[in-house]
Amino acid sequence: MASQGSAGNVISAICNVFFPGLGQLVQGRLMAALIFAIVCVGGYALWWMVIPAIIAGIFHVWSIIDAATYKDYD
Repeated sequence: MASQGSAGNVISAICNVFFPGLGQLVQGRLMAALIFAIVCVGGYALWWMVIPAIIAGIFHVWSIIDAATYKDYD
């Protein structure tokens, strides 16, 4: 991926809107993708407990922002 704000980061952020962690997977960051996906899917699955759903929502927004602002230092 290129620098912050590049087209690749925008595409990754859009991917995260539909499924949390997908944008990180597009960027090649497998561990971050797994963490975001597990926390969000698990929290959304427990929506009736309210608190896990709120935490999942926060992680979902965080995954979008993380994908949009990612800067590759290679």
